[in-house]
Amino acid sequence: MRRAGSSGSSRFISSKANVIFKDAKSAEFLAAVGDKESLSLLGRLPEVVVTGRANVGKSSLLNSVIGRRDLLFTSKKAGRTQTLNFFRVGSHPGRLIVVDSPGYGARGRPEWGDLFNHYLETRKQLRRVFILISAAHGVCATDEAMLSSLDAQIQSLDSTCWTLQAIITRADALKTNGRAQISQIEQDIFRIAPTCLPAIVTSCPSKGIAFGIDEVRKSISHACGILP
Repeated sequence: MRRAGSSGSSRFISSKANVIFKDAKSAEFLAAVGDKESLSLLGRLPEVVVTGRANVGKSSLLNSVIGRRDLLFTSKKAGRTQTLNFFRVGSHPGRLIVVDSPGYGARGRPEWGDLFNHYLETRKQLRRVFILISAAHGVCATDEAMLSSLDAQIQSLDSTCWTLQAIITRADALKTNGRAQISQIEQDIFRIAPTCLPAIVTSCPSKGIAFGIDEVRKSISHACGILP
């Protein structure tokens, strides 16, 4: 399923990105922010934020990317994340910050959306927004609304310093015709949000082999200016 690059330079860049994440024990939870005022109290490392529908697999993906099974709490119950949660990557003082945001959709709440929007509009450290899309469910109505909103912000605000990229999660759940389903999701994303960077296809099964994690790490590192 994963369409990894085969060139030597691509492998070298992925290796450099993995070095940044290799000291998984140094990754640290910094803060849970539930109000706009508290955002200013955090440091100045470059940041990426991850958003997606409730129960799309954000915590599982971020644990795999950061290299820790239990840094982020995973649950089958949707709507567990209710604040912007900041995690430092790299030994002190750190290299970058990964931010986990509350899920949107039926389990979302207006105040979570207000905080997230304020974060997008004001956060100077923010370098990339990752939006997670379920391989099994495709682009649903709430995904479309979020993609459209993020794309509109990029196109309308000259001062926007962040870029947008989709991550397709749980691709291992696809059986027959999986490639066609992934292709359709990619087409839907581009139709709704033409500014969105090419999607990364991932899987983080509790048992089995994960894939796409190196690509996510490389993208985060590149967005934060750590890789060329």
